[in-house]
Amino acid sequence: MSDTTPTTPAAPVRPVPRQGVYVDSKPFWDGIAQGKLVLQYCTVAKRFQHYPKPVSGFTGRRTLEWREVAGTGTIYACTVVRIPGPGVEGRIPLCVATVELDEGVRIIANVLRCAPSDLAIGKRVRLAIDQLTPEQAYPAFELA
Repeated sequence: MSDTTPTTPAAPVRPVPRQGVYVDSKPFWDGIAQGKLVLQYCTVAKRFQHYPKPVSGFTGRRTLEWREVAGTGTIYACTVVRIPGPGVEGRIPLCVATVELDEGVRIIANVLRCAPSDLAIGKRVRLAIDQLTPEQAYPAFELA
């Protein structure tokens, strides 16, 4: 006799980025876990860079250290995802922006708790943490 009890499908799992595959990015992820944004800083060029790299994108040297940034910036470009896809189930419409941080670095991230009609180039944002799983936080932003 077969069991015909209906089952509820499991909630889709949001993909979690693989950390430290090519470059040590532990300081970045440790900062996010603490609600801080920590980026690489070239001590020769005196500039921040993102995404993490093994050498300075400005000098090609290994003159990098990790420094906390303010986590505030301005929307440089933006879009609204309206078509469902893997990892965005239940989050459509999803506001996404390229944020130019006050330190001059651009980072692409979701803009949380934002109506699509409120998303616009030039708006100020601040760091928000998007909890992908109970163990994994991810950087995002919200309107300031």
